[in-house]
Amino acid sequence: MIGVFDSGVGGLAVLAEIRRLMPESDLTYVADRARAPYGTRTLTEVREFSIDVADWLIEAGATTLVVACNTASAAALDMLRERFPETPVVGMEPAVKPAALASASGIIGVFATEATFQGELFETVVSKHASHVRIETMARPDWVELVESGRTDGPEVQALIKAGVEPVIESGADTLVLGCTHFSFLEDAIAEAAGPDARVINPATAVAAQTARVTDASPGLGKLALVASGDLEEFEGLVRFLSRLENCLPALPFPS
Repeated sequence: MIGVFDSGVGGLAVLAEIRRLMPESDLTYVADRARAPYGTRTLTEVREFSIDVADWLIEAGATTLVVACNTASAAALDMLRERFPETPVVGMEPAVKPAALASASGIIGVFATEATFQGELFETVVSKHASHVRIETMARPDWVELVESGRTDGPEVQALIKAGVEPVIESGADTLVLGCTHFSFLEDAIAEAAGPDARVINPATAVAAQTARVTDASPGLGKLALVASGDLEEFEGLVRFLSRLENCLPALPFPS
């Protein structure tokens, strides 16, 4: 079973890609919505929450663990790999490397949470792969709130997206990185605000491909279990609206 988790519904974008690539694999998705958003928490808090969820998934039988949350990856990815040395742990790494290679202007924009920017993972990726380009960072916790409330289009959404994207484009950025899984569900609006000359990089597909590479190919039954802290009915509605995943088992409460 592949265990996938996020602070909320953003990781559903990664989950959907994993299911597309590995339709016979059993999947369990945990949304820790009662303690969300992770992006405004301290890295210490996020680390504790991540270990809590990961421990639960491993106990439930996960043989591959996917940290489908950039903030949790920034806070806890190395620690989780040390904690579960026999289990492949796949995390979200800001797609700075492909952005730096693709940029013609030498300026890239990265949209994420403040906690992601504060983590060592982001600093390491930038120093290793993007020291030759200028990076414009933009923390947008309000975009996370949009997705968690099921708002991905409309005048208010477009205004908030434009407020974040325009300054980055005006700085000269021609390549934009979605450094938070929630932003996958705003990709069309972000691309529209950026204009036709800018490229938007969404890492969900690459993370799913890496999950397929490290996971035992033995087929399961294709079961998809949903687990969440917080309001289960609201969560199930968001799953249907955002991901359109089919044949999901009824959501179960996460004991946070």
